Amino acid sequence: MNPPDPGSLFGRGMAFPPRVGADGRLARSAGPENIRECIRVILLTEPQERLMLPQFGGGLRRFLFRPNTVATHRLVQEAVVQSLGRWERRIQVESVLVDADPEDARAARVRIRYRLVATAEEDRLQLRLLLTG
Repeated sequence: MNPPDPGSLFGRGMAFPPRVGADGRLARSAGPENIRECIRVILLTEPQERLMLPQFGGGLRRFLFRPNTVATHRLVQEAVVQSLGRWERRIQVESVLVDADPEDARAARVRIRYRLVATAEEDRLQLRLLLTG
């Protein structure tokens, strides 16, 4: 018996960031990779950026020029949890940790641990968020 197609379990779509695949067409992603890409799209999209879905997005750019403090980290954490809970139903967020990036005093690390709803498999994603531009 063959394992299920990851695309049928998790969905598939255009790869993010958009790029040309080995076959010369726009690259596509499927399965857990598609979910990771969608999480990035959600968090890096600003509300009002999509004309047909103006509420979509995590709006993390609003934290640009905020101080790299625990208070800002907590606001980022809340924004991540809320936006993923609203826009990415294929995952259950387990934890979101936000702290100062040890390699760049102007940036914060956003570490997300989540569980895939379809398989209960755990996955992680990390983003670097520039705060004090």
